[in-house]
Amino acid sequence: MLENLSERLQGIFSGLKSKGRLTEEDINVAMREIRLALLEADVNFKVVKAFVARTKERCLATEVLDSLTPAQNVVKVVLDELTGLLGRTDSKLVLGSRIPNVIMLVGLQGSGKTTAAAKLAYRLKEQSHSPLLVACDVYRPAAADQLATLAGEIGVRVYRGDGADPVAIAREGVQDAIDSLRDVVIIDTAGRLHVDEDMMAEAEAIKDAVKPDQILMVVDAMTGQDVVNVVEAFANRVDFDGVIMSKMDGDARGGGALSIREVTGKPIKFISSGEKPDSLEEFYPDRMAKRILGMGDVVSLIESAVRVQKEEAEAVEAERVAKGQLTLDDFITMNRQVHKMGGISKLISALPGGDKALGSGQVDERALDDMEVIINSMTKEERAKPEVLNGSRRARIAKGAGVSVTQVNQLIKKFNETKKMMKKMMGAVEQQGGKKGKKGKRRRGLNVPGMGGMSMSDLKKLQEMMEQ
Repeated sequence: MLENLSERLQGIFSGLKSKGRLTEEDINVAMREIRLALLEADVNFKVVKAFVARTKERCLATEVLDSLTPAQNVVKVVLDELTGLLGRTDSKLVLGSRIPNVIMLVGLQGSGKTTAAAKLAYRLKEQSHSPLLVACDVYRPAAADQLATLAGEIGVRVYRGDGADPVAIAREGVQDAIDSLRDVVIIDTAGRLHVDEDMMAEAEAIKDAVKPDQILMVVDAMTGQDVVNVVEAFANRVDFDGVIMSKMDGDARGGGALSIREVTGKPIKFISSGEKPDSLEEFYPDRMAKRILGMGDVVSLIESAVRVQKEEAEAVEAERVAKGQLTLDDFITMNRQVHKMGGISKLISALPGGDKALGSGQVDERALDDMEVIINSMTKEERAKPEVLNGSRRARIAKGAGVSVTQVNQLIKKFNETKKMMKKMMGAVEQQGGKKGKKGKRRRGLNVPGMGGMSMSDLKKLQEMMEQ
């Protein structure tokens, strides 16, 4: 969504880096370009004015202009200010000691409240909670049916009630959670196409009836500057605690996401960028700011990989893979893990410069699925010992998978490259764990948790392999 803004800002910084020293005029020109880029991204004009003023003041400081790398310092200043604009620190959803905890979702119709309710329930269930969804939208046709369908896919129960009074349904839903020993209640309220008095009064009535521990407002990230007026209206009437930004995978300009915290003071707690139940993610302002500036989000990538590995990898298998003793069955497992992490496009976009690679159309999401078909055409022995694959075997596999022998050969080549890269990664981890180089100095790497001591060239090589 913020791809255009990211490209504009990266272009501005590239121009600064080409200069050895920066003058005040250079800073002024850069600030004008940044102002235009933010306005074109549909960021609220008041937010843009304040952001540029703060950034310019810091960039004109003596320690920036007189430093050896002034352009890098400017980038750091913009990164700091952008992080502050988005929230400075992450604001996680904290559940209280009350049983059940009540979470109330509010927002306009079409913002994605019902889908967000199901995604939040899925996330809480994965954290060993026992959520109950309550359908309080009695106006939109089939709203309760939609919630029930989504809940059925993730194995969560829905309380629908038998009346037309949303306040009564919410109250009864909380009691049902108590009776059925549910520790979290998520209330999906009704919305309107625009802010009106009836919607606000109903939201206030539900709030007074169930006294929610958390009120989250679901905001469509594609709304644009008008989102500021909407969140201000809800903040004044129901005083929500945080925001869920939905549809972050859309193609709109997305400036509303950069305006909410500055205007309302309310933190963004989650972002959603897909339709799958597991596509709701905690929002980290610093990571989002780095993504916008083209610095990637390797930390989130590593966290996602670790989470999937904990779910699926057994200790013995993990040790074997860590030694580079991969089989083609492991390739299938990796493929399925990549799908759980959001697909190859999401992985690449999390790497520095990954969004630019995606923009060039180098990624084929179907490649991993084609690979799985080829591997499934092999015998058990061939998957365990790929070195036995001679010409006749490869021809047989290609025929069974409906592909060319060339594609089979390419798969085996990628498999061998992955084995080498895996060994190199594990060697880097061992180095960072305590090995020292010449003269007793510890070898330096990226020092990213979970990445060992990999160099930038190693990381780029890994990115190239994923692109291919």
